[in-house]
Amino acid sequence: MDTRYTFHARRYARGAVRPATIAITAVIAVLAAASWFLIIKPHQDLVSADLGAHPSTPVTAGVQAPPPPVNVAAMSMNQLLAEARKAVIDQRLLAPAGNNAFEFYLKVLEKDPGNQVATDALRETFPVGASVAEQAINQRDFNEAQRQIDLLARADPANYTLTILRSKLDAQRKLQDREQQLASDKERQQQLAAQKAASDKAEAERLAAESQQKAQADQRAAQARAAQQQAAEAARQQQAATSTASASNSATANAGGTHPAVLLRNVAPRYPTTAVRANQEGWVEVTFTITPDGTVDDVKVVDAEPRHVFDRAATEAVSRWKFQPATQDGNPVASQDKRRIVFKLN
Repeated sequence: MDTRYTFHARRYARGAVRPATIAITAVIAVLAAASWFLIIKPHQDLVSADLGAHPSTPVTAGVQAPPPPVNVAAMSMNQLLAEARKAVIDQRLLAPAGNNAFEFYLKVLEKDPGNQVATDALRETFPVGASVAEQAINQRDFNEAQRQIDLLARADPANYTLTILRSKLDAQRKLQDREQQLASDKERQQQLAAQKAASDKAEAERLAAESQQKAQADQRAAQARAAQQQAAEAARQQQAATSTASASNSATANAGGTHPAVLLRNVAPRYPTTAVRANQEGWVEVTFTITPDGTVDDVKVVDAEPRHVFDRAATEAVSRWKFQPATQDGNPVASQDKRRIVFKLN
């Protein structure tokens, strides 16, 4: 047997395997490079460029987002990926609902659970989405924040960031509840204070009015007493003058046997309350008949100032006067008299 032929054949066989292995490896490398440069890297570049190469930078809401695509469920994966990339460019990671990058990528994963582009995009944009949700919490848009957290949970249910966001959301809700309760308590206290102040003011005004009314009543009573005293003094003086005149008349009449009536009881007039309140003074001139039994009859007002203010008080007082009747030749007779009743305050 020729051993040289066997060695040559083995060497040839080993040499034949090496080119095939190299070819297969080359094909795999070309495909991987093509996938990297044509699919994965362009998408990563878009995401990085759209986020300013700072995934942790919070995304602010831009202008009003366009309406959601029509019939999303019927879109192909390429259409969904295109809409997702557009949403990333427009900074619509989590909002608005139904028209944001996360929902498009999640729809891709529903159609193709192993889609690497959607999986990588969700993983890389998750920190930015968490910042967006945190902004909604800080702005106290709690319903929107809850929706965004739920969307993040669909992308990565086990991510510990979700626990932090949920804790912050719960804390902010409780803080808002406390603030609202404090504001309500403060408003209630202010209402109670205002009610108490109004009640105290009304009570003070009532007491002041009562005090003023009492002072006015006391003043009117004092004026009435003074007026009655003055009227009594005027009546006394008038009685004294009348007595003097009567004595003179008696001395004159004694020669002819005629004696004039003499006032025995003078009743002071009551000062009218309306006149006291109006601070009015005046006089009334009356004529009356002295009967043989010494009583007064037929009292008439002949003049007054002011009129109709003191008339009744004057006539009532004169009607109660008592006289020693006039006599003619020793017999009591009726006689006429005229008096002026003065009403004067202090």
